Amino acid sequence: MMGVVFNLLEAAVCRTYGEAQWYELLDKAGLDGAYTAIGNYPDTDAFRIVNAAAETLQLTPGEVLRWFGRESMTMLAERYRIFFDGHSSARTLLPTINRVIHAEVRKLYPNALLPDFSFEDAPADTLRMVYHSSRSLCDLAQGFIEGTALVFKEQITVEHPHCKLRGDHQCRFDIRFRELVPTKSPLAKD
Repeated sequence: MMGVVFNLLEAAVCRTYGEAQWYELLDKAGLDGAYTAIGNYPDTDAFRIVNAAAETLQLTPGEVLRWFGRESMTMLAERYRIFFDGHSSARTLLPTINRVIHAEVRKLYPNALLPDFSFEDAPADTLRMVYHSSRSLCDLAQGFIEGTALVFKEQITVEHPHCKLRGDHQCRFDIRFRELVPTKSPLAKD
């Protein structure tokens, strides 16, 4: 797994729980935590950290991965705004992941093992996304989807009706976009 993923995980933990918690998780996972952005590290290191976090927070590993995906996407939007510029919603950004974001990642990390996303026809209010990855980190993918909606301040519902972890032949997400009702700003004067 790319070192930048570990760097994002560290940043997310430190931002939410403090630096001491990051080192406690590393200790619990039996790792030293020396991850550089350009390095490539065993997937098992990430799973050990996620499992340590799940045990510490009394969550499932899937819940930790979804949290990490949400937190990562907001940090990525802060650091790499260029990928978000020109998009008005998560619905327009998500279909560009393979051809824009992953294309740039491959330039920096030619050996990166990246997931692939394909899109299928769906009702007008739904974006149907199929996730392909040998790692089966569909909970992380769901967190990235939810994080993208947070970046654009959108309300979405994500359903995961098909999952390889449950024995299906693919992981599929149905992302429903809810129309937001304009509200009066709390800063507006009467």
